[in-house]
Amino acid sequence: LTGSDEHGGKAEEAAKRAGCKVADFVDQVVSGNKKQLSSLDICPDRYIRTTDKDHVKQATDFYLRVKKSGDIYRDKFSGFYCSGCEEYKTVADLEDGRCPRHPNSPIKKLAEENYFFAWSKYEDFLKNHIKNNPDFIKPRSRAKEMLAFLDQGLKDISISRQNIKWGIPVPDDPDQTLYVWFDALINYLTAAPKGFWPADLHLLGKDNTRWHALLWPAMLKSAGYPLPKTIYAHGFLTLNGQKISKSLGNIIRPQELAEEFGSDGARYLLATAKTLSGDGDISWSKMREKYNADLANGLGNLVARLSKLCQLSEQEFFASCPNPEKVFQGKVGQSLNNYQILKSSKLIWQKISLIDQGLNQAEPWKIKDKKKKGQLLAGFVDDILLVAVMIEPFLPRTAEIIKETFLAQKITPPKTLFIRRKK
Repeated sequence: LTGSDEHGGKAEEAAKRAGCKVADFVDQVVSGNKKQLSSLDICPDRYIRTTDKDHVKQATDFYLRVKKSGDIYRDKFSGFYCSGCEEYKTVADLEDGRCPRHPNSPIKKLAEENYFFAWSKYEDFLKNHIKNNPDFIKPRSRAKEMLAFLDQGLKDISISRQNIKWGIPVPDDPDQTLYVWFDALINYLTAAPKGFWPADLHLLGKDNTRWHALLWPAMLKSAGYPLPKTIYAHGFLTLNGQKISKSLGNIIRPQELAEEFGSDGARYLLATAKTLSGDGDISWSKMREKYNADLANGLGNLVARLSKLCQLSEQEFFASCPNPEKVFQGKVGQSLNNYQILKSSKLIWQKISLIDQGLNQAEPWKIKDKKKKGQLLAGFVDDILLVAVMIEPFLPRTAEIIKETFLAQKITPPKTLFIRRKK
């Protein structure tokens, strides 16, 4: 599941600047998002939009459940508002009177009468849940951050807006719309197929941890729904040591990576650029170097060598693909289950390196006995098919080509898997 939260003042302002209707503007954004996902061969079971009719109904029903719990009330509010984040800020959140994430977006002082969610009521519940469920917030450093935030004391939060028309109307009060964060979080419930809630995992950027790890669980508790099992907040990528930003003009879109490295190459480079929990830096030169080392000269070269040796042996092979369930019971699968994506990739490439070394040491091209050579190569074929299963989460197209190549009785080399790139 992935998607887009489309309501709020930010969308209204962007559409105004673009000179079009808000509905047309968000349609364009969604079309672009889907194009980027497709370039990486990412096909979600559902791309949910918060403008979808079933989500509007779900959000409305959810609001009424929270209201029935006695956790919604009307009150006056004033505070500093960042339109970029679409959230209120405290003085402590600001740097020189500006939002650190949106320094070019002026902070507004707003005062209006809104509907509030009794977030503070769930402070002790949240503390206890985080402490008693070590897998609830990952990595653990984020859990500590959330507990430290809770120690400052939770304040009730405004969950409606008066002057924003592009949103879901508050039930019984059409002059107000639901606050974008209250609305957007409910999309997980909307999109969950029957029997799939609670979710095993919410994966999100670390800047959204507070909403997912503190507000969302309190909302769910109030509305009578079970909580997701794990909320994982991943780190950020920088480009050439700089924050990736539209204002700096240093954005690299997935489609650009796919055009340069292919969809599999782009997936691999993004997945292994850093640990999931930490931050990391990328650059075109770093990515080309890693692509050449791991894919063109590594896996691609091994597949080309082994398939050619099998072809020249004039032997028939009767290999079978290993069972993925058994394969992923090993260290690679354990690492993936622990969200250690970089570690799992390193384990796979250690295996690739060992196969390559084994070929060099065995020197099958020197063996005259056809039967002996065939038996030796059959062992390497089994090894490369094991690799094909392991790399499928990273390189699905490549995995399929390797399987098709080495499951054939008469093995012939495939087209070059990864063309070397100039640095």
